Amino acid sequence: MSVHVIFYKDGAKMMRPVLSREEYLYLRDSEKQKALVKAVREGDEKQKHRLVQMNYSCLPNTDGSLKGSKIMSTTIGMDIDHIPDTDMEPLKEHILAKKKELGLLMLETSARRKGFHLVFKRRQELSQEENLLWASDLLGVKHDEGAKDITRVFFTTTADEEDLLFLSDDIFEIQMAEKMEEVKPEQPAVNHSPLTLNPAEQASPASLTAFDLCARQAGLDATAMDVWGEHNWHTNLMAVLSVGVAKLMSRQQLQAVVAVRLPNYSQTEDCRKLIDYFYDKYAADKGFMNVSLREINALAQGGGSPTPSEGGGSDADGDELSSVNSRLSIRKMPQGVRDSIDAVGPQLAMAAVTAICPCIGALATGVTLDVHGQKKGLNLIAYIAGDFASGKGQIDPVVEAWMSEVHAVDVMYQMQEDDWRAKKRAAKNKKEQPEEPKLPVRCLTLNNTVANLAERLANTEGRHAFSFTPEADTMAQKWKSTMSDFSVMLRQSYDGTRYDREARSADAVNVHIERLLWNVTMCGTPDALYRVVNNYTDGFQSRIAVARTPDNTFAPLDENPCVLTPRQAERIQQVAHLLPLMQGEVVLPKLEAKGREWVERIRVETMMNDDRVRARQRFRVCVTAQRMTCCLMLCKVCEGLIQKHGLNGAEMRLKQHPDLWRELLLKTQTAQMLEAYDVIADSLMESALYFFRDRIELAFNSSGYAGCTSRLKRGKNDSIYERLDVQFTFEQALQYSVAAKGAGVTHNSVRQMLKNWRKQGLVVQTEDGKYRKIEILS
Repeated sequence: MSVHVIFYKDGAKMMRPVLSREEYLYLRDSEKQKALVKAVREGDEKQKHRLVQMNYSCLPNTDGSLKGSKIMSTTIGMDIDHIPDTDMEPLKEHILAKKKELGLLMLETSARRKGFHLVFKRRQELSQEENLLWASDLLGVKHDEGAKDITRVFFTTTADEEDLLFLSDDIFEIQMAEKMEEVKPEQPAVNHSPLTLNPAEQASPASLTAFDLCARQAGLDATAMDVWGEHNWHTNLMAVLSVGVAKLMSRQQLQAVVAVRLPNYSQTEDCRKLIDYFYDKYAADKGFMNVSLREINALAQGGGSPTPSEGGGSDADGDELSSVNSRLSIRKMPQGVRDSIDAVGPQLAMAAVTAICPCIGALATGVTLDVHGQKKGLNLIAYIAGDFASGKGQIDPVVEAWMSEVHAVDVMYQMQEDDWRAKKRAAKNKKEQPEEPKLPVRCLTLNNTVANLAERLANTEGRHAFSFTPEADTMAQKWKSTMSDFSVMLRQSYDGTRYDREARSADAVNVHIERLLWNVTMCGTPDALYRVVNNYTDGFQSRIAVARTPDNTFAPLDENPCVLTPRQAERIQQVAHLLPLMQGEVVLPKLEAKGREWVERIRVETMMNDDRVRARQRFRVCVTAQRMTCCLMLCKVCEGLIQKHGLNGAEMRLKQHPDLWRELLLKTQTAQMLEAYDVIADSLMESALYFFRDRIELAFNSSGYAGCTSRLKRGKNDSIYERLDVQFTFEQALQYSVAAKGAGVTHNSVRQMLKNWRKQGLVVQTEDGKYRKIEILS
């Protein structure tokens, strides 16, 4: 391939091909890209790593190259850096004058306008470095020796004439020729009636891109789909259609795309019937999206699969959310969870899951999960952050549906309390006063005092209390002067530890709770989040599961907005009814192994990048993600019992066989559920860094905090390890560390970093004192 755009998936750097000049220019010319380039040129260096990244040199996916490459590129990307201002214009003219001899395909100025990036045709008989040396000799300039490896990416600028100085269409024609070469194996003869195509319909670059991205979301390589057997053609096209491509383009557009991507299968009656089935099911022809590159921008960068109802924003953060939501495999979520997502729409999938897991954990109050050898309840604190009118309110009725049975019991208790208050008022001047009842109310309002909440929490009879607020600012204002007390209570509730509150006055509230069990779900704006979490070193922040709502600023009003239907509420309440019947401890070995695997992956990534903030976050993110995944698994158990025995039969079996739920839970550790763990953990990590990274670094670096190690600001995707050559010197490691982390880097800190790398088997020290990588992570 010739041109690839970079994206990140599961913490790994991935890439996908750019299919046309139109798409290439659009990626460079978004308003966000322009704003980032402007910020970099005004001195905000940290914005550079948010620019669109392109790769023009790649090999098949071996030896640590970028994931996503299939064959060697026919082009070479060359970086010419540190050019004096007076030499920039003459050098540009010199390069353009040599374009034919060089085989020039693209020329752009660098992000800081201190040099150039150029792309030229690869000389197949030469290696990567030999190609660069050949071009250097031809042009009489020195290339950047730090950018000579095969997977080097360029931080792209804009499509303006002063930035994109030259672009040849050949760069895309070469790519298409490569794809045709890649799909050459002989195919068996197909003797079916041909599929009639409208000659006026053509597969536009935009519709091809939409199809390819949906295929990638389904785990397929669209450019190689036609090399498989006939059975796989049907199965894989069905997978792509299921992801949502039928909602992105008309029937005729899809037929044209399939004729390109599956030329053999497209001529069969089987293909026609499959396409007809999906279009009849989704009725896309009545209101399909006329696919444009602007409308599939979220797909193009983040790998999600938006539908017409999703709207969505135009920035990379929204793209990332789209990717997370689509990775949840919504259709495969268990009963109750799936209904919750359907009630809010797929764009709020992760937000819905994060909001309802504290409900599920509170309902399954008797379940204790072993995580890293510690047995704790499913104690969870969630915050759904989003701008006003971003859809947070759609979560309210879903939470109410989950807690409706508990709330109904609480209403009876509250009626008894009201009766007691009436009697107390009537006996105001009497010697005998009615005794105050200690009622186990479990749904607690957050618009309350610390003392009243503590008293309520002491009366739950060892079961979880639950609090929900659709407006976190209500709580932030109520607890403004006692936010530290609120933080302590929630931190101890997450850990399920002892909570004591004493006062001298006999009338004051005194409580002693053996295990504080209190799950909380909050919704609010990002600034309200910062009022709730205003300390970044006490551990409160790392105990909160934060999810974001998508940016719907420019989204059209949905003609058929998602609402909680009576049937969805009923299915949620069925699961909620069974969860309290599950009592006991459980060890989930596969989930524990998945959690440890994730923690280790993050540990290695952050150590290679010296990213201390992300490294610290991983510990509690892992625990929270395991608890949330266990909540989903419990719903899966309930779903299986309801489907097999009905609600009454399921309830009877859980009562007659107290260990049944545990046996069934062990069987829910499927690949699908373990994949959900990765999605949840990655999402929690990204949201935490999105909202708190800068504040955490500032807090740890402040003079008022005495930590055990120095904490330095690091970008999450700028790995010092990856930037170094396979063999490097101490001075080069120091140079890259200074470039990445600033002038505060010392020789001792670099020596410690290299020592850590040696201990972890990432590098060895050679006899001449240099270092050599012995493990390269892709």
